[in-house]
Amino acid sequence: MTESIHGLSVCTVTAGMMANCQMFSFRRGSRNRLSGLTVEVENDCTDISPRQRVHVTVKTLPSYCEVTWTGTYDAPECISEDLRRHVPECITGRLSYDVNPQTKELRVSVSDMLEDQDYHLRLCHKDFICSGTGAHRLINKAEHVKRAILPYSRPLPCLCIEGWSAVMDASRVQICPFEHRLEELWSGIDFDPLDETLSWEPICPVTATVVLCQKRGDAVCVDLPHGSQNVSREKIRFTKVDPHPQLCMKFTTEHQSWTRCPFANGKLQAWEVVVSAQQGQEVVKMLSQVTATFSVALCVKPEGLTSCQITDTYTMHVEEHNAVGLNVKGKPCNSCLQVKRLDVKFSATVTHCLEQCSPTVVSSRVSRDRSWIILSATVLSGVIIFTSALYVLLTVYQKRKQNIFGGCISKKRTDPASYSVVMLSKPQPPVHGGFLIPDSPQCANLISK
Repeated sequence: MTESIHGLSVCTVTAGMMANCQMFSFRRGSRNRLSGLTVEVENDCTDISPRQRVHVTVKTLPSYCEVTWTGTYDAPECISEDLRRHVPECITGRLSYDVNPQTKELRVSVSDMLEDQDYHLRLCHKDFICSGTGAHRLINKAEHVKRAILPYSRPLPCLCIEGWSAVMDASRVQICPFEHRLEELWSGIDFDPLDETLSWEPICPVTATVVLCQKRGDAVCVDLPHGSQNVSREKIRFTKVDPHPQLCMKFTTEHQSWTRCPFANGKLQAWEVVVSAQQGQEVVKMLSQVTATFSVALCVKPEGLTSCQITDTYTMHVEEHNAVGLNVKGKPCNSCLQVKRLDVKFSATVTHCLEQCSPTVVSSRVSRDRSWIILSATVLSGVIIFTSALYVLLTVYQKRKQNIFGGCISKKRTDPASYSVVMLSKPQPPVHGGFLIPDSPQCANLISK
């Protein structure tokens, strides 16, 4: 401070506003008393708004050698609780809500709003700005209960409730009831069958990875090569896509994944593997609704493994609305056919495992072994049957011999070569009254007179 400095000029400039300058004068007595000392000048009369950037310029009066001091000051935002309660520009009101999913309505209540002012409520989609959806209500300052009902169509994660006082440049408050409902984003998948383009555009900003994949029978979706794109706001496109029911889109965020299959209903399916039976034989055909080229691979599943090892591959061309047969005659039982469309960039691979097939070498050996066993059993059974029949014949022969010789068998001789009946003959005994009276109980014949 010197006696020659009579005062200071302080000018403030904010964006879009004219400069505001104030003069501060020092009295003569003060200049003499403070000469040679450092003086601090305090200015608390400059009006600025929250979040404003202020440029300050200080000059001495009178100005010496155009010496000035300049600086920049950033006003605080309406973050602190003190500003939100006492600075009118920071008073936004407090929002609370209840969701009615049956009627798709949000019941919103407002508290701590700016006094003696109306209040606006609306629904908007939050991005760089919050663009309105059309649902808007004005709460009159005279209403005792500050409440409104806002209808919504979909519970999107970027759907927010926005509120602000009905004053110029009022600060706004936002609250998003469905911010964790990311599963609502994975819809709106479009397919153009003319240029075979699959596209999707996010309704809300989201950081995710989109991958084309093929859904297997165990519900696992296997990523297709070169079928991955990152997304945030822009529409993504996959060109030359075959609309097969097994081809899906997998959406992956930082914490979770979702799979959507736009062709699952089969209405846009361009080709299929058709299996039928003719005269007890399995017939496999390729039926295509479009002119296309296919790769057909024969693979074999080793015992105990789930993977299929390709043994042969060939290419076939199918005209529109035509059916072409696939040669499966004589293929081993553990073999499958893998069919894939080649004239597109992204296609599913369809696997068909044969149900009727030719036995392998091992099976043939087993069959031959079984044949020998069956043949041996047959021969043995024949021998048993022949022996039984011979025994029956001998038994019948003996009975007939017995009947011929009066049924008297005195002795049975067992000779390895033959069997015979020996009759015992004795001198004729006396006859008493016309009857033969045997003298021995070994044989008795009745002789009539």
